[in-house]
Amino acid sequence: MEKKKGRPRNAATEKAILAASYDLLLESGFGTVTVEKIAERAKVSKATIYKWWPNKAAVVMDGFLSAAMSRLPVPDTGSVINDIVIQASNLAKFLTSREGKVINELIAEGQFDLKLAEEYRSRYFNPRRLDSRRILERGMQRGELKKDLDIELCIDLIYGPLFYRLLVTGEKLDESFIRVLINYAFEGIQLKR
Repeated sequence: MEKKKGRPRNAATEKAILAASYDLLLESGFGTVTVEKIAERAKVSKATIYKWWPNKAAVVMDGFLSAAMSRLPVPDTGSVINDIVIQASNLAKFLTSREGKVINELIAEGQFDLKLAEEYRSRYFNPRRLDSRRILERGMQRGELKKDLDIELCIDLIYGPLFYRLLVTGEKLDESFIRVLINYAFEGIQLKR
């Protein structure tokens, strides 16, 4: 989120606002979070929030991201398949946790709130895709994967089934599913030796 110009943010106040927005999101979901409730919980004015964020979606996404980002480190084991299994497993564990279920709510709300959809796409999903891209590019550079891959399509192929199960079928996202999924996907993208 690009910060507005003006006086620099007070770190303690910003932390209180982000924590309040995240706590409210976990307690009652995006739909019931308001800037008024965030301001009340953080003990700041609504004007302070609007001075630093353009809308509710932006402050809620910042609160969510500040709490969630450390849970999804990018692995680099030297093996592209191991890295993708680790990354997909970490993502599946996160998505099925209480914090991760917030993503379901944000995706659902984003169908009606275009600002929110833009926020979660640009600030949460696009960075995750970039992480996956880097892993696959390393695999291509090391000769583990075909050189002519459509990386964006490969990302969809690998991660699409996770979200399909999460949002549509409700089936389990466990380690066994992840390994089978990755093995099937890699059958088509690995360089055959």
